[in-house]
Order: sequence, then C-alpha cells, then structure tokens
Amino acid sequence: MIIEPAEIFKVLSVDTRVKIIELLKANGALGVKEISDRLGITSPAVSQHLKILKQAGLVRSERQGYWIPYSINEEAMDGCREILNEVCTCGCQGTGNFKEKELGKANLEALAKYETELQKELEMVRERIREIRE
Repeated sequence: MIIEPAEIFKVLSVDTRVKIIELLKANGALGVKEISDRLGITSPAVSQHLKILKQAGLVRSERQGYWIPYSINEEAMDGCREILNEVCTCGCQGTGNFKEKELGKANLEALAKYETELQKELEMVRERIREIRE
C-alpha cells in the first residue's frame, strides 16, 4: 500500500509522533512501555500513535515473545527526505551544495534561517552525545 506524501506529513504533524520517531532514531527499537515512560504519556496513547505511524509505514514491529519492539522504517524515512528535498527552499536540491548563481535576497534569508535550524539540530546531537557518554 502506497501512502501519499500529504498523508505521511499529516501523520507527522502530531508532535507526539515526531517525538516517538526521534526516540526510535536515537535509541533503536523500543517497546510501548519504554516509549511511554520516556515521553511521560500513557501506554494506550503511545499504542495509538504507533498504530498510526505503522499504518503510514514509518515504523515497523516484529513480535518477540511477549515483547513487541518498534523501530523506524528507514526506507520510508528516506522517502520523506526525498519529498522534502524536492520542496526545499534552500536551493540545494538535496545535495547540500547551494546554487550560488540563483541566490537573491529572499534565498539568502532562507539560507540564514536554514543555518540557524542546522545549528539547533547540531546542538541537540551534541547534547545527546554528552548524555550517552555520561
């Protein structure tokens, strides 16, 4: 079953689902209880979000006895990246190399905003590395 890009992004428009994706990305496979404990929400709420993420193909699960670990579907995430690269306003077309010739004032403003977002993401990664090391 192929999910339309708009539907995938509708699924990801819920903050809790994005947090679940981030948890799985940072920690690997987790069960409902682990996700519930880390996010501070009920297990039934986590189960509902995981059901929607799984229906959209963004996460997968495989029962291991009584435990059902959930993990990111990397292929689906790559598809999301491709879609975002197509609509990206920075001009890089997914390469990370900006089109210098085409940069006008509006594009420079977009690049500055993009740089700020990247700096924030880099700081989050550095913080996560510090947490893991401790």
